[in-house]
Amino acid sequence: MIYPRIRDLREDRDWTQEFVAEQLGIKQTTYSKYELGKINIPAEMLRKLAKLYSVTIDYLMERAEEK
Repeated sequence: MIYPRIRDLREDRDWTQEFVAEQLGIKQTTYSKYELGKINIPAEMLRKLAKLYSVTIDYLMERAEEK
């Protein structure tokens, strides 16, 4: 599954993939694969991403329009 909103949210904040990966405790290459949809994002990582970006998991997964 592709998660375009995680890239959009990161770019809106002018954050690098390296910065986000560091905040999540993962490698930059892993985060890049999340953005590209090459690997699925585990539920726990979705929770961390939602917290980092101050949005809901539903928003990240494009199931809701409200953050």
